[in-house]
Amino acid sequence: MALPVDCKDQNHICCRCSSIQTIHKPVEKIRNIGVSAHIDSGKTTLTERLLFYTGKINEMHEVKGKDKVGATMDSMELERQRGITIQSAATYVQWKGHNINIIDTPGHVDFTIEVERALRVLDGAILVLCGVGGVQAQTYTVTRQMKRYDVPCLIFINKLDRMGANHIKVLQQVRNKLTFNSALMQIPLGLESKHNGVIDLISRKAIYFDGNHGEIVRQDEIPRDYKAETEDRRQELIETVSDADDILGEIFLNEKVPTEEEIHAAIRRSCMARKFMPVFVGSALKNKGVQPLLDGVLSYLPNPAEVNNYAFNEEESEPVKVLMDPARDDSKPFVALAFKLEQSRYGQLTYLRVYQGKIARGDQVYNVRTGKKIKVGRLARMHASDMEEVSEAMAGDICAFFGIDCATGDSFVSSNNVKLSMESIFVPEPVISMAIKVNDKNKSEHFSKAIQRFTKEDPTFHCKWDADNKEMIVSGMGELHLEIYGQRMEREYNCPVTLGKPKVAFRETLTAPCEFNYLHKKQSGGAGQFGRVIGIMDPLPPEENTKVIFSNETYGPNVPKQFIPAIEKGLLMMCEKGALTGHKIAGIKFRLQDGDNHCVDSNEISFILAAQGAVRQVYEFGRWNILEPIMKVEVTGPAEYQGEVLTQITKRFGIISNTESSEGYFTITAEVPLNDMFGYTTELRTATQGKGEFTMEYSRYSPARAEVQQRLVEEYQNQLAVEAKRN
Repeated sequence: MALPVDCKDQNHICCRCSSIQTIHKPVEKIRNIGVSAHIDSGKTTLTERLLFYTGKINEMHEVKGKDKVGATMDSMELERQRGITIQSAATYVQWKGHNINIIDTPGHVDFTIEVERALRVLDGAILVLCGVGGVQAQTYTVTRQMKRYDVPCLIFINKLDRMGANHIKVLQQVRNKLTFNSALMQIPLGLESKHNGVIDLISRKAIYFDGNHGEIVRQDEIPRDYKAETEDRRQELIETVSDADDILGEIFLNEKVPTEEEIHAAIRRSCMARKFMPVFVGSALKNKGVQPLLDGVLSYLPNPAEVNNYAFNEEESEPVKVLMDPARDDSKPFVALAFKLEQSRYGQLTYLRVYQGKIARGDQVYNVRTGKKIKVGRLARMHASDMEEVSEAMAGDICAFFGIDCATGDSFVSSNNVKLSMESIFVPEPVISMAIKVNDKNKSEHFSKAIQRFTKEDPTFHCKWDADNKEMIVSGMGELHLEIYGQRMEREYNCPVTLGKPKVAFRETLTAPCEFNYLHKKQSGGAGQFGRVIGIMDPLPPEENTKVIFSNETYGPNVPKQFIPAIEKGLLMMCEKGALTGHKIAGIKFRLQDGDNHCVDSNEISFILAAQGAVRQVYEFGRWNILEPIMKVEVTGPAEYQGEVLTQITKRFGIISNTESSEGYFTITAEVPLNDMFGYTTELRTATQGKGEFTMEYSRYSPARAEVQQRLVEEYQNQLAVEAKRN
């Protein structure tokens, strides 16, 4: 059935068959973007405005839900109560004939995996900066993630209506701290309470936002007081882009005046190449500057066909480029990546980014990792917690499957013969652990369901049973991360839990090379066991001290090749628990150089036990050390409390790396052991009368202080003694 010519919606319900037909726009009319920033920079408020101005929602609400509604993208009750984003939320809007898929991501470092997996599948991003706070701790993390996946971005300096807002200061921080080649695309018409619009530097027009909610965009002549600044900033913009774009650079060197079209084209080229980051300004809360930012998304960020994506092929040594035809040709094999799992009121949802080909309801696809065949029953596009069913999805689209058993990072293809697997998502290791206990033993089944769901949805949330301590341990990215999951268990599964004192993920490592020569021999009548391993265990350099490397340096027949995996398996089993404190072993290189075997008695278990014996030998004769996670901590607060905060950090064995003071506020950057950071929230709030804030993110592992090592060793020895008496 032909669709109406004037049908503007992507989906159209056919009145004859009641099926959903999907209209696909050309690929140049599609954008996949994310909104990322440091916590409390205004990401969700900005996304709420994007939805309102594009007609996706009819009214706007505050993030903290003072009107009992809350922002659209914060669909979880906990998000509305706390006023923070916990889960990334996907939606799509239409703006000037373009489809824009948007993912709103959390700003708190504890939920960094949500930003990580969103940026993995997006083609562009909006980096939101606070007009007062500027570049903050999580800004560095987000920009590193963008660099990891080569995601071009626009910068939006938000909150210019706040007291102390200064867009020039923030621009300098972008250039100096983030080392971005950036320039202003606009300048604000007034700051703080006088902020009432922006000036577009390319078109030399003042833009005002009239109406009750700034929905009426009006252009006018530039006020006389701003003309000189406009010309200066416009020239600065052209010079900055000329440094990044050869074509505009040649025009500039020839002292020609570039046209507006030439400037726009140069900005687009250099932005997509990540050589230039355009800076927009405004205030999302006061409805200023959002529509020009939307125009910037269309003008400067790439469409899906302009981004290089690569997959791995079992038969190829090098990554294979996944081709997306600009015409969205569906003749190529279907290739997609599952980047997020979520349990919604509709059941298990799997978010997919389609990179090649087409998928439709009723099709059969294969999970590359498991090899399982899956039939696609329902397809949908998400709008926060709501969904809209679609009949098919094509290359460049973001959609969701229903009821499919898979893991985050799995690739799906249309045929079992297609061995393409998309590059997976970087998942940081958990840095904090806590004991968790179910308050009511009758709720154990509910607890199991919650753990099974949360660990599947969030790769940074781990749960395991500690057989030695007889307790369940959950691990994550921070105290807030684990606290949120504890609250969700009570709210969503009626399973109240108690979280114990956090346990830091210490590591044990070798400090000097140590040779090993271990023979495992067992004879008990009949076939016995025989295996010898000889080599050296080396410490790894500090930048690799979280790794365990196995190196096979043998030659000749002494250690048959079929037993090499068994030796590596024995090593990894022993690295799960060190001898000093019971923590994992890391930062070592196990160099297998020689060995011996028996033609009858040697088998896989013999060499597993031989490798384990070799590690015990190194335990006994090697020099061992304990590593602890070091966190990068950034503290901000009123200047009058700076001295007290410095004293607090020093008492916690922190090393100050930078201090800044600006307009009555200070920012202290330091590196502090995670083990010394517990309880700092209360201490900081007490010292600054509730005005101080801090953020921290994992930096590296470093040797622990002597007193910490001694205390950990003594505690572990006491624990072993208690267990020995009990047994």
